[in-house]
Amino acid sequence: MARAAGILMSITSLPGSYGIGGFTREAYSFVDWLKKAGQTFWQILPVHPTSYGDSPYQSFSTFAGNPYFIDLEELIEEGVLTKEECDAVYFGNDETDIDYEALYNGRYPLLRKAYERSRISENPEYQQFLTENRWWLDDYALFMALKDRFDGKCWYEWPQDIRLRWGFAMDYYRRELYFDIEFRMYLQFKFFQQYGRLKAYANANGIKIIGDIPIYVAMDSADTWANPELFQLDENNVPTAVAGCPPDGFSATGQLWGNPLYRWDYHARTGFKWWVTRMWYVFKLYDVTRIDHFRGFDEYYSIPYGDTTAKNGHWEKGPGMELFRAIERNLGWHEVIAEDLGFMTDSVRQLVKESGFPNMKVLEFAFDSRDSGSASDYLPHNYIPNSVVYTGTHDNETIVGWFDTICTKDRSLARRYICDFYTPEEEIHQPFVALAMSSVSKYCIIPLQDWLGLDNTCRINTPSTIGCNWRWRAAKEQLSQELQREILDSTLRYGRMNWANRKAD
Repeated sequence: MARAAGILMSITSLPGSYGIGGFTREAYSFVDWLKKAGQTFWQILPVHPTSYGDSPYQSFSTFAGNPYFIDLEELIEEGVLTKEECDAVYFGNDETDIDYEALYNGRYPLLRKAYERSRISENPEYQQFLTENRWWLDDYALFMALKDRFDGKCWYEWPQDIRLRWGFAMDYYRRELYFDIEFRMYLQFKFFQQYGRLKAYANANGIKIIGDIPIYVAMDSADTWANPELFQLDENNVPTAVAGCPPDGFSATGQLWGNPLYRWDYHARTGFKWWVTRMWYVFKLYDVTRIDHFRGFDEYYSIPYGDTTAKNGHWEKGPGMELFRAIERNLGWHEVIAEDLGFMTDSVRQLVKESGFPNMKVLEFAFDSRDSGSASDYLPHNYIPNSVVYTGTHDNETIVGWFDTICTKDRSLARRYICDFYTPEEEIHQPFVALAMSSVSKYCIIPLQDWLGLDNTCRINTPSTIGCNWRWRAAKEQLSQELQREILDSTLRYGRMNWANRKAD
């Protein structure tokens, strides 16, 4: 089992012009930077279009790509936009922060101009893309055109005829919104065209892409609107129960996510056809797939629809290994990471073990004086090789921020464990990164913020909050040769070097 290392950084966090990271020349430069740093993986997090709250884990589609990632400079080179037009748009006044309101107001008018000048219907590659993707693209493009028509309202607030997808209403809106639908299809064509080139470049340079697949889809999504039979909805397509997680030490009322729950009995009767298709699709998108909230396949937390907290929820049995046997039977073996964080039970541990997928170890969870001493699954001496270690994930504080906020007892516990009583707190990321890199876990993924030693002002996501997340971007100067050499030295020291890249050079 070859040891390897990688960097966690959302596409959104790449440096560059025009408000947000994307499939730009900076993305290709970052691949080159990773290669020279001896890395094997780039974990990019979900790439789907974001909805309310700007989170890619609450997306309008589990199959579509985020139009914000489309490289405007490439559209300038194609002649469908001018540099003057792009430069004239306000995208915010801080290149290290994403202003989503400015992005929404500025990007889409530009992209609409590009579409209207593109004569895209005459492009044979576009026509082939439509043919290959109509099974999800038709519903998604109509869904987004309808959201524009109805002032952004959620689909379950639309008029009954189109909310319930009556045939005459579907035909009417397909005719009425023809160009709005084609615009959305154009955006998806450009997204996947540009993403495909970037992934091919990364793979050619020995970098594998780790992508995330959320276990649930959003209620306000094309997936739920077009396939209500897959979910726990009533005859009017209103949820009977929704997803979340129970109260714990971090939240006295639990977390109310609001996603529709799956009707697992229906999925089982179909041989898990929708899930097999979903996994086939992400296996094409990514080299390694991290399945978010893996424990939900063993048991999922069901909260009555309409509740304002998660306190009244209860656990229900999920599909277990039956689902993963169906996926492997249809698609063969693929590399998957099981995100098994959260409330653990023996049955969850058994599911992870039986699946054979490596699970996740997060150092920030290891040093909790409320736990039973040395028995924590997150302490490195308890790791097994078939695991993936992180200092923290996109949902965690940065290491520097975390160390600053934990109690004195936990801080002392961590210091004793790493045998380090002298490193200043502003540099405390260094011994923790080394602890992760030196562990027996076969893969080690470090968020870029932790390599840089940044505080919580650079945290990318705080669960159960909105308006302040997914905003952080790296500055160009932070991706320095000095940091690159530091990462390379550590990667060599702990036996995680991507030697295939070295031989290629």
